[in-house]
Amino acid sequence: MKNILIAIMSLFVIMQLSLSHAHATNNPRNIYEVKSGDALWKIAATYQTSASDLKRINGLQSDLLFVGQKIRVPVMYEIQPGDTLWLLSQSFNSTISSIKAANKLQSNLLYVGQVIRIPPKKLQMEGQFVLMTREEFKDWIFNHKFSRKVNLIQQHHTYQPNYQSFNGSNHFALLKGMKEYHVNGMKWSDISQQLTTFPDGTVAVGRSFNTPPEGSFGLQNEAAMKRIEDNALAIENLGSFDKGDNQMTAEQRETILTVTALLMIKYGLTPSVDSVTYHHWWDINTGERVLDHGAGHAVKSCPGTGFFGGNSTASAEQNFYPLVLQKMNEIRASLQ
Repeated sequence: MKNILIAIMSLFVIMQLSLSHAHATNNPRNIYEVKSGDALWKIAATYQTSASDLKRINGLQSDLLFVGQKIRVPVMYEIQPGDTLWLLSQSFNSTISSIKAANKLQSNLLYVGQVIRIPPKKLQMEGQFVLMTREEFKDWIFNHKFSRKVNLIQQHHTYQPNYQSFNGSNHFALLKGMKEYHVNGMKWSDISQQLTTFPDGTVAVGRSFNTPPEGSFGLQNEAAMKRIEDNALAIENLGSFDKGDNQMTAEQRETILTVTALLMIKYGLTPSVDSVTYHHWWDINTGERVLDHGAGHAVKSCPGTGFFGGNSTASAEQNFYPLVLQKMNEIRASLQ
């Protein structure tokens, strides 16, 4: 009986080691797909981390998870011939410094057979706001699941704050200022927009994608506003893009195109006046979509008379939609 127990225990240990190695091999991008019954704290316990760390790693604004959602998790990995800390950091969306810290490594030296813990890098977050590069946002949008259908992307410029307000490092301060104005000044429930792009090419998530934008068309007709925004998602591009004001940076231009293209792919849309709309095309009092017939109506210049050549439907069709479509094709090609 004693020999049988020893044999069973030995088999159990071998199975655990095999499962550990198989997990690393079969999940090379350290991504876990959420299953029915999962909770953030359960996943954190399984991967020996904390719920707060998982939220920072994945840019989660709450503990809410959806079945099929993909989240990055720390993994154990056995060093193979040719592995380096740099290669591992690239393969596992990590950093050399975080891998060394997690394993108390004093140097960059690795040896074959060594088992190390690889934690994914954390995103920049303050409260609900998640600040990302274009590549990080690509990862974020494709890994997330949302509860709301979206078939309309709104393009805006902030006008204020503008380029003069941005010092290169005050992203969160500006986002908090916009939220304070929207909540305390406009009496909305939260910051109006889901996304904000910045002159340095970064993009921030603000309002939850699961909640329609609020007041982003500035409509006086509240019923019309809610109807228009029910299936919409709002992008505020920081700057004043009327002709003669801020000259859009190449980095922000690339981010606007990339973010719009990613949203088109995510929600199964094709760029057109019916899927990517400008604030300028709507009467802010009645909620009527007037497109290029704004004479006699209360319309804003937003997203700017200089936004990708202008704010008319012709400008959008000639100068913006083709570039978004081109970017969509580039992204799809990169995913193959």
